Amino acid sequence: MELKKSPKADLENKKSIFFEIGLAVALLLVLLAFEWTSSETVNVEELKTQEVKVEEEMVDITRQDEIKQPEPPKVIQVTDVIKIVDDNVNIKDNSDIFDSDFKEDAAVKIVEFTEKQEEEVEEYVPFVVVEQMPSFGPGGIDEFRNNYIAKNLKYPDVAAENGIQGRVYINFVVEPDGRVTNVKVVRGVDPALDKEAVRVVSSSPKWKPGMQRGKPVRVQFTIPIIFVLQ
Repeated sequence: MELKKSPKADLENKKSIFFEIGLAVALLLVLLAFEWTSSETVNVEELKTQEVKVEEEMVDITRQDEIKQPEPPKVIQVTDVIKIVDDNVNIKDNSDIFDSDFKEDAAVKIVEFTEKQEEEVEEYVPFVVVEQMPSFGPGGIDEFRNNYIAKNLKYPDVAAENGIQGRVYINFVVEPDGRVTNVKVVRGVDPALDKEAVRVVSSSPKWKPGMQRGKPVRVQFTIPIIFVLQ
């Protein structure tokens, strides 16, 4: 017995229609997928731009402080008026000249320097000019410079190699016992020359001390020591 199909139930004729419907549905799904991905990317970009805007708002803005100009000096107005009166007008003055604690019967003590204190002051402060100046040998200060210093002065090798020369001014004191003390440089030229000048003056023999009022006193001298290369 053979099976017979009705023409209405046969689907072979509708195969092409089903194929077209399926293709249309597939295309529709692909389009929807593209639309979905594009919308997501737009949202991500919007979020990124929003984050950048927030960071820019966090930046501090530096402002330069306003420079305040100094206030102009205040003008002081003198309001006192000096009134000139005649000499024959009696002016009452109630101010006390003396202090309220002042007593007329209080004893006033006047302190006077004794001769011993005066001698101590004179011995401490050196003189520059006295009645009889200190003497170094028969020629005095000239013999000290031209004889003693000229023979005992040694030119430093460092200064000689560098061609340094000039005048060194030395200050010193001749004590009452004839010793030379307080030797120092008043105006120097070079450390080597200054040191040699101090050395030669400090090693000086004793002088004959200066005299003031018949007593030996301290006398101060300032002399130049010349360094010249030959």
